[in-house]
Amino acid sequence: MTRYQPMLATAWPRPFDHPDWLFDVKWDGIRAIVRGGEDPTVISRRGNNVTASYPELAKATWPDVVLDGEIVVLDDRGVPSFQRLQHRMNTARPDRALVAEHPIAYMAFDVLEVDGEPIISRPLAERRSVLEGLDLPTPVVVAGTTVGEGVALFDAIVEQGLEGIVAKRADSSYVPGVRAPTWRKVVHFPRIRAVVGGFTPGEGGRAGTFGALQVGLATQSGLRWVGGVGSGFDDASLVAIRAALDELSTQASPWVAGQPVPPMQFVEPSLVAVVAIRQWTDDGHLRHPVFHGLVVEDPATITWDQEGPV
Repeated sequence: MTRYQPMLATAWPRPFDHPDWLFDVKWDGIRAIVRGGEDPTVISRRGNNVTASYPELAKATWPDVVLDGEIVVLDDRGVPSFQRLQHRMNTARPDRALVAEHPIAYMAFDVLEVDGEPIISRPLAERRSVLEGLDLPTPVVVAGTTVGEGVALFDAIVEQGLEGIVAKRADSSYVPGVRAPTWRKVVHFPRIRAVVGGFTPGEGGRAGTFGALQVGLATQSGLRWVGGVGSGFDDASLVAIRAALDELSTQASPWVAGQPVPPMQFVEPSLVAVVAIRQWTDDGHLRHPVFHGLVVEDPATITWDQEGPV
């Protein structure tokens, strides 16, 4: 049985139009490869088996296919909500109440196998036709695509507050695990993952929690501080995260020796945050960061090379 790593997109500076390209919404969710058939499995981008976290997919009646897509939870406007998705992605075996409160959808945008036959060498346009003809279970939505008009799609997602778009050559094959130039991502507000290495005290209404999470990225020399994240928290997350920070408190600095950092309470670097940013500063720090949630990731894999400025 072939096990696929997701194909990745190359960062691109701006949207464009071209008749030979297809343009997709960049969904604010969790990338996952789903293998259907009699024993469905859901594999995360990092290669973890997360099937038990998504019983809607695990218990569905599937054809014999392998799909690539994003798991999302929609908000009241029908827009993907990463904060709502957190309730599912951080729960290994959700109960019925949680599944009912935060139901997932799987936005399928590619098909890699049909009836045991790999089709990754076929052009994307052909794979899309195959995907649209499949009889797929209810949690799956075949994500729409726009032919040729990337600028208009990007303008539309900006209005809706979505993350960005992905441009894909219509004749491109699927190259597992490769960041290929035939797929290009154009983001509105880039989102990165960063390791929490400390926090600054809160003031006023936050006196009992914290002011900002201090985050960094792993390098060969250690954890490189990239900035403080002080917005994007609701009252419940402030309390819950402060409790986790207190359990991780340490006197030892997690930061690269000699790197200037602001005064803070250090914590063991085991929490990973998702942060939306306006851009990177010239000296490698986050500009206007906004907290979007915590994810279960290995902090050692959250590196400067992977998450830092392109």
